[in-house]
Amino acid sequence: MLVLGSAHAASSAGTAAPAATTAAAATAGCGKAPGLTSGTKNITTSGKNRSYILRVPDNYDSNHPYRLIFGLHWLGGTATDVATGQTVQRDVWNYYGLQRLAGNTAIFVAPQGFNNGWGNSGGEDVVFIDDIIRQVENALCVDTSQLFSVGFSYGGAMSYSLACSRANVFRAVAVQSGGVLSGCSGGTQPIAYMGIHGLRDSVLNISGGRSMRDRFVRNNGCTAQNPPEPTQGSLTHRVTTYSGCNPAYPVVWAAFDEGHIAAPQDGATGDSGSRTWVPGEVWKFFSSFGSSDPGPSPSPSPSPSPSPSPSPSPGPGGACSATISTVNSWGGGFQSEVTVRAGSAAVNGWTVKWTWPGGQSISSLWNGTQTVSGSSVTVKNAAYNGSVPAGGSTTFGFTANGTAATPTATCTSP
Repeated sequence: MLVLGSAHAASSAGTAAPAATTAAAATAGCGKAPGLTSGTKNITTSGKNRSYILRVPDNYDSNHPYRLIFGLHWLGGTATDVATGQTVQRDVWNYYGLQRLAGNTAIFVAPQGFNNGWGNSGGEDVVFIDDIIRQVENALCVDTSQLFSVGFSYGGAMSYSLACSRANVFRAVAVQSGGVLSGCSGGTQPIAYMGIHGLRDSVLNISGGRSMRDRFVRNNGCTAQNPPEPTQGSLTHRVTTYSGCNPAYPVVWAAFDEGHIAAPQDGATGDSGSRTWVPGEVWKFFSSFGSSDPGPSPSPSPSPSPSPSPSPSPGPGGACSATISTVNSWGGGFQSEVTVRAGSAAVNGWTVKWTWPGGQSISSLWNGTQTVSGSSVTVKNAAYNGSVPAGGSTTFGFTANGTAATPTATCTSP
């Protein structure tokens, strides 16, 4: 993993934000043949030729508004590194590990920074992101209330800059081991914010990450606190969701006992694409935000393939089934996906239950809420994915400790 080797100060001039706001609207790309396909794209911005890599979901549906997620590389990294995950684990850590968790519910973008960094001179990198958003929204169907950015090191610094200057465009950001290196034009508006930082970071000290976090603790109206962090030498992590925040703008802080790395794992040193807990936490955070689209189009569903038609209006619940499958496994842990499928009638709310056969325990879960009693697990739908059309499906996922297992699951609906 290439990391930021020196503090590179930069300024960010105030620039006009694009038209997108947190209120969803059908983009120009909705309802027509896609104007862009997956691959490297060139764009002229601020009078310069630049590029980005685009990943369009399989079975793309032009009538379905998708999340749009930016993955920003570190100093010395490239858009290709982000798009392929090759510096940690190819085809597993793509877009910081989020592509495989998204299950074809998101459009991904990996922009290429000047000199493999994000100096943002005169705000030009913010304008670059603005111009990519315009190009993608004109060509593809995007939910304008569901834009996100994640980045490590210099990419975290650029995500922070977007949180400062484009809080009315992006729904949330995740800043991994970042610093104030790409500027912070504005920085007074609330935005959902997740900070992730290593206790022993010798490149960008965790004190800087805490300070960046605290800006949005204040902006979001959260109760100030010193969240608990793991002890040095424990090789563990701790995640804290702040209390008192405006419900629309949560703040989450994750501290881990390691240095300046992007894919930390509990119980071992160094990066790991399959064992890192970070993608699961980031995806849980990003996917917790439902669409504010008032129209008939559905929110992007976390199903393996986007539904070709809008979800039905809430109505009486129907029968459902659930199947657990293992996505990845490693020594002492595994990742699973659970598919919830409706029968001949639509489902409006679902509950999945199973019993672990051998002492397994969930370490992180996304797209659902869980309760645990001994070896028995109960997962209920999140606020945004309870309605499943007849014959349709949705998914939730988790990482767990122990030997990989696929116990029989039951599904009930009101």
